[in-house]
Amino acid sequence: MDEVEELTRELVRTPSYDDETKAGDLIEGWLRDETDARVERDDVGNVIARRGNAETAVVGHHDTVPPADGQVEDGALVCEKRDGRLYGRGTADMKGALAAAMVAFRDAEASDVAFASFVGEERGGIGARHATETGFVPEQAVVTEGSAGYSSPDTLDVAVAHRGRREVRVETHGETGHAGESQDSNNPIYSAVDAINRIRRYEKPTVTVTLGDETFKLEGKATVTAVEGRGEATNVVPSLCEFTVDERTVPETAALDLDELDVDAEVVDEMPPMACDDVEFARTVRKAARTGGTSEFVTKPHATDAGHLAHAGASCVVCGPAERGEAHTDDETVSVGALRRAEGVYRRVLERA
Repeated sequence: MDEVEELTRELVRTPSYDDETKAGDLIEGWLRDETDARVERDDVGNVIARRGNAETAVVGHHDTVPPADGQVEDGALVCEKRDGRLYGRGTADMKGALAAAMVAFRDAEASDVAFASFVGEERGGIGARHATETGFVPEQAVVTEGSAGYSSPDTLDVAVAHRGRREVRVETHGETGHAGESQDSNNPIYSAVDAINRIRRYEKPTVTVTLGDETFKLEGKATVTAVEGRGEATNVVPSLCEFTVDERTVPETAALDLDELDVDAEVVDEMPPMACDDVEFARTVRKAARTGGTSEFVTKPHATDAGHLAHAGASCVVCGPAERGEAHTDDETVSVGALRRAEGVYRRVLERA
């Protein structure tokens, strides 16, 4: 068993879905034992290791979503290997990539580089937000979220742009009363329906991202994902209706105008979009990924911590071994071969920085 696989297994078996402390302890201890870097654990639990000025970084996160029943055995998280793949919660998102980045950071013969593992990526990127607000903004960063197989099977692609995400909570208010006597104007559910119909008429923004001589399109979207408005009984009009909007934002474009909804609306969670602004860095990563395989520039539909880093001024790309559709599933899995390839990519990028 090689070191990346062994470290992935150890990370996966360390729970971090409701408390990242133990996983952070493992990562911090490994970095202190295995590297000569300056290692710190910040106030929210991020683990950051630096050499020199830390101008180029490989970045991941060590929290996961909760495990499915089949990913727990006798109260413990499991990580199994079958047919050249590791199975278990966090193998794809993203403890496999994290292990590859840790080994690459240790072995890279380079100065002015950094490694970071954030907490709270699954909760709106709270670790990345805290890190950037307290001064961790490398010039360049490879965020190790999954990008494999986007352009074609067996590729390790480089995502040069992705959408952001806003979660918006909306409240409409009315007057409680008997359904047989209520006025439509007093029914908050009807007001919510009016606002939802405005959202359905929202014109999806589409932007063209240019990187060197290549262009990529990203389309925004706003989707109502939850509605709740219930009176004390089925014949009683409620005084309050609430609904949630999942909005996918795109770079350099205004988000949904909440004032136009004419209701009480609040952004409760936000991860910014990302578009790489450094074509030479992106090409460096793609060249590293093409060693021993193929790689193309692509866009990614999901928000990642790269959004917070880019918003703070870092030039970012996303490149990681997980394939589309592997994360958060009941049979989450990652290819061991892809992990080994990713480790080489990260090490070559750091050494060329």
